[in-house]
Amino acid sequence: MAVIPWPLKPAPVTGHPAAADDGAVAAMATALIQSRQTILPKRLGAPGPGAAELSAILHAAAHAPDHGQLLPWRFVLVPEAARPPLADVFVQALLERDPSAAPEQCEQAREKAYRAPVLMLVVVDGERGDPEVDLGERLVSTGCAVQNMLLMATAQGYGSSLTSGKALKSNSLRALFGLTASEQAVCFISIGTVQSRKAARARPAASAYVSTLDAVRGVVPGF
Repeated sequence: MAVIPWPLKPAPVTGHPAAADDGAVAAMATALIQSRQTILPKRLGAPGPGAAELSAILHAAAHAPDHGQLLPWRFVLVPEAARPPLADVFVQALLERDPSAAPEQCEQAREKAYRAPVLMLVVVDGERGDPEVDLGERLVSTGCAVQNMLLMATAQGYGSSLTSGKALKSNSLRALFGLTASEQAVCFISIGTVQSRKAARARPAASAYVSTLDAVRGVVPGF
């Protein structure tokens, strides 16, 4: 996949990354981050990332913050040959919630397993390693790992999205993916070539979510 949605090119780097042109690196990072957009699985098609591209996406996760080096997250790829069992699980999960679900609803649930060329489940372990590192920290680490992967996919020219749903909590899905008692399914990641996209949504200004602790006035809006 040769199409890069942001035209800036990295500056030459010798030795430590700090040796690069800081301005160029910052501009490149800004362009990449701002170009990432959620593309729903139904809008993603073939081709998906090749073996080398997928390897780069997966290795990007390793650069996420990870307090205590617990590696509290893992990713389970779902290749085409394994989509039928996943489709069955989606239908089973629907019928567990709604035994009277119509055939059309069951087919819609089944179809979700076949959308994007690359599909993987994100799993977090709430107990692995140091028990002093709570679930909140583990989820933050997981989110950072996922964002790294989404940004790498964007840099390669692919679209991506995160999807969740009640099926993630179903016993049948837990069994299919071999989740332990301390693990929980967080979401699915879908990656593929963008077939169509909606207009990029407006992003909030930093002032909408940042405040400052003032020594006299307490917490005040802005920064």
